[in-house]
Amino acid sequence: MTTTALRALIFDVDGTLADTESAHRAAFNRAFEELGLGWHWDEALYTELLDISGGKERLLHYWRQVNPDVKDLNGHAVKDTIARIHELKTAHYEAAVTSGAVALRPGVLALIDEALAAGLQLAIATTTSPVNIAALLRQAMGPGWRHSFSAIGDASSAPVKKPHPQVYLQMLEALQLQARECLAFEDSANGLAAATLAGLATIITPTHYTRNHDFANALRVLPDLGQTRLADLKRWHAAHWAGERTPAME
Repeated sequence: MTTTALRALIFDVDGTLADTESAHRAAFNRAFEELGLGWHWDEALYTELLDISGGKERLLHYWRQVNPDVKDLNGHAVKDTIARIHELKTAHYEAAVTSGAVALRPGVLALIDEALAAGLQLAIATTTSPVNIAALLRQAMGPGWRHSFSAIGDASSAPVKKPHPQVYLQMLEALQLQARECLAFEDSANGLAAATLAGLATIITPTHYTRNHDFANALRVLPDLGQTRLADLKRWHAAHWAGERTPAME
C-alpha cells in the first residue's frame, strides 16, 4: 500500500498555538468598562460564548441577547458599535500580549522548528484578526515570524467562520496540497469540525475552556504538544491514511 507523506502542518491560533482566551476575555471586559456598557463576561459566560467563532460575531450574538428589542434602523448603528468595541478590545489584547501576558503553549515552538528543519510547510487557519496573530507571534517568534509560514488564513480572508471549512480549504489551495498530505491542530469542537469537513486529520490540544467539547473525530487528543515530536505526527498520520484504527486519547 502506498503511504501518504506528511508535507504540511496547519495551526489554529487562539487556544492552539497559545492559550489566549483568558487574555481575550480580559480585553473584552476592559473595552466594555471603557465604553460604560455595564457588561461583564465571567468565565462561565465566556465559555458559552466561545461556541460562536469570531470576536465580532461573538459580540453581535451577545448584543442580541441583552438588547433583543433594539432595532437597527439605519443598518449601521449596531455594526458601528460592535466595530468600536472590537477595536478597543483588540488594542487591549495586543497590549497584554506585548507585555508578555500570553505565551505559546508547551511544545509548539519546538515542533514548528523541527517541521521547518525537515522541509515541511506551515500554515495558519484561524478566525482571529491579522493584528492578533501578529501581536502573538511577533512576541513569541521575533519580527521575522511571518517567514516561517507559507500561508495564513484569518478573519480578513475567510469571513465564513468555523465550523465552516472555508479557511482550511483556502489554506489547502494556497499550499497546493491535498488534505491527506497535511495535519491540522485545533483546540475546539468548531475547529475540529471545520478541519474535518475540509478532509484533514486533526490533532486536538484542549484548553480549560474547551475540555468538555466532543472530540470523537480527532486523530489524537493531547494535553499539549510538549511530548510530541515530528516522528510521532508522521506515524499517526501514516496510520490514519492506511486505515489503521488507533486510540484518539493519549
